[in-house]
Amino acid sequence: MKIAVVGGGPGGYVAAIRAAQLGASVTLVEKEHLGGTCLNIGCIPTKCLLHSAELLADIKEQGKAIGVEASDVRINFPQVIQHKNEVSKKLTSGIASLLKANKIKKIDGEAYFLGAKNMSVLKNDGTEEPLDADAYILATGSANSVPPIPGIKDNPNCIDSTGALSLKELPKSMVVIGGGVIGLELACAYAAFGTKVTVVEAMDHMLPMLDSDLTKVGVAHMKKMGIKFYLECPVQSMAANPAGAEVVCRSKDNQTIRFVAEKVLVAVGRHANTDSLRLDAGGIKHEKGRILVNEKMETSVPGIYAIGDCVKGYAQLAHTASAMGEVAAENIMGLSAAYDERTNPTCVYMEPEAASVGLTEEQAKARGIDYTVGKFPMSANGKALILNGGEGLVKIIAGKQYGEVLGMHIIGPRATDLIAEGALAISVEATLDELISTIHSHPTVTETMREAALDAEGRAIHMVSRR
Repeated sequence: MKIAVVGGGPGGYVAAIRAAQLGASVTLVEKEHLGGTCLNIGCIPTKCLLHSAELLADIKEQGKAIGVEASDVRINFPQVIQHKNEVSKKLTSGIASLLKANKIKKIDGEAYFLGAKNMSVLKNDGTEEPLDADAYILATGSANSVPPIPGIKDNPNCIDSTGALSLKELPKSMVVIGGGVIGLELACAYAAFGTKVTVVEAMDHMLPMLDSDLTKVGVAHMKKMGIKFYLECPVQSMAANPAGAEVVCRSKDNQTIRFVAEKVLVAVGRHANTDSLRLDAGGIKHEKGRILVNEKMETSVPGIYAIGDCVKGYAQLAHTASAMGEVAAENIMGLSAAYDERTNPTCVYMEPEAASVGLTEEQAKARGIDYTVGKFPMSANGKALILNGGEGLVKIIAGKQYGEVLGMHIIGPRATDLIAEGALAISVEATLDELISTIHSHPTVTETMREAALDAEGRAIHMVSRR
């Protein structure tokens, strides 16, 4: 079986490796960098900046209280960027080694459809090469969206997330357009570095993918960091300014409001990176470039699969793409696999970090589900008190009748690591009783998850339950 994978990001390279493990002869086409957005200009670089920011904040804000005194603590921004580059390079070179070890052929170029199940590659050296395969996996990812705001494309100080991860100097001020995950993660990093950050958002709330209790904690902390928020404040235009750029907005009371900053980060979402594929020529059904797939990740054309950010209707996350990649490869190779969104966590690396899996309370209400809620504050957990002063909480949504875990939501230390327990609980249809009967080690932040389950049953040990 010959399989061609188009795109070498966290979806594509995982799909290629899994297919090779199952005995396929695999060719992977990548026009730029192995690892895609995630490893080169997304997840990994952002987390590098956030780690530097967190360490700086810990020393400045917590150091003296816990007996660690340091003088002249400051940010060396070029070194921050260099560290980010080194980590990305190490990971991408590791992927190249994995492809070689799995005997996967790599073509440097851009693949596109000539007709149904007929693809060619325009190679980076300018030559063409037919992409002959029995099955294809499209994994071309997504790209930053640029809103139709007058003046935004004309000002070099208006940057996207890629630009924000490659600045040469630390800006004194920054306006972030968009209150989603990308905008707020970078807002937290730069605010910790000392940049004066203002976030403007057209909607009346931020981080809609999170449970509202988590968002409240996160926004309160970001305000303490000095980040200013303007909601229901859509951007009207961008004007030139000697300081960098001037963002002209309309406030919720219909007044014109202006913000001046050295840099303006445009973080209003991402769109499917499928223009170069020529999907119509291949007969692939799509909606505005987002490819339609079934639970096996197969497109409207048998034998052609699509995964990750380029498909419609799923979370745009690296681990989503990787999971889809394995599903697609296994189905092509004769196994039966289906993508299950229920166990897919959302992680937000703001400060404190947050993670969510399954149903939020708002979603449970909207679906008319009879549910119960358990909560436990990080302030009542010893390890969390040590790590960040006890800021945050765990919240569990469970079915009222049987106690099955429907959702888990965490904000606080290690939240993005802890959420795997919630995903596993949903996957195996675990109940509150089963979480409670599982011994959680002490002292760890994981104890908060058991206590939240106890609270849902009205019998928390380390706080007075609300029932």
